[in-house]
Amino acid sequence: MTAPALAPGTRDDSARAPAAPGGARAALHGRSTGSRVAVAVVLAATLLWTLVPLVWMVLGSFKSQADVTSAVPRLVFAPTFENYRNLFTGANDLTPYLWHSVVAAVVSALLSVVVGTLAGYGLSRSVMRHKDRLSFWIISTRMAPIAAVILPLFLMFRVAGLIDTLPGLVLAYMTFNLPFAIWLMSAFFSEVPPSIEESALVAGCTRWQAFRHVILPLSKAGLVTTFVLCLVFSWNDYAFATVFAGPDSQTLPIAASQLVTQTGIDWGQLTAIGTIVVLPMVVAGLAVRRWLVTGLTLGAVTGE
Repeated sequence: MTAPALAPGTRDDSARAPAAPGGARAALHGRSTGSRVAVAVVLAATLLWTLVPLVWMVLGSFKSQADVTSAVPRLVFAPTFENYRNLFTGANDLTPYLWHSVVAAVVSALLSVVVGTLAGYGLSRSVMRHKDRLSFWIISTRMAPIAAVILPLFLMFRVAGLIDTLPGLVLAYMTFNLPFAIWLMSAFFSEVPPSIEESALVAGCTRWQAFRHVILPLSKAGLVTTFVLCLVFSWNDYAFATVFAGPDSQTLPIAASQLVTQTGIDWGQLTAIGTIVVLPMVVAGLAVRRWLVTGLTLGAVTGE
């Protein structure tokens, strides 16, 4: 007996079979697996791109002159501390350069964080017209090319007698650290609800006490992030140190450039000094990585 014919324009719902849920799950699982593999490949490539030069530099600092200049790269060699020993003995004594770098970078970062914290708090809590424009103007001074500000700063520093002095180098570093610190700390303080501060004021705290005992502890990640970033900027600076520093205030990047001469390049000592420059910043980043990651993921770098 045959099935009755359907009228024109009607649907045969009985012929429609429900989609198998297993197929959808398999497709989603396949896409998620492919995404994980792609992410793993990208991360591995980025890691190799970042670590291979650093590892090669560290290995080169422990090679002899013959090994480091060999036409065939040598992964197996007899390690030596000769390059580091030569950096701290004789005419190539690196101690003054290292001291100048530590003092200039740490002091400029600390002053930038202190002043930037106070200014950023005032900027985040103030109610004024065109506050967004003021914030943009502050960070725009950080975005200006270094070549555009070196000449005016050099003329002012020469009149003030700050050329070839550590205070002059600290002030030079603060010219690009301070705007960044103000802008970043202002964004961090904006993340703290004003109601928390108002509760402290109602409880009897003064404005300064509320700032010190309530706002600052809640912004610890921002303080650490700002300090580390300012420290890295100052530690790695070469342009300002070239112009404003002299025999009494030269830093490690200047000492590294002096190893490149017309007669040749001392690759052993150059990799050793490169390791000395990079290692403190790597250690500092690893030591505060929890605060650094927290600070950079709070939305503060978006700039309100």
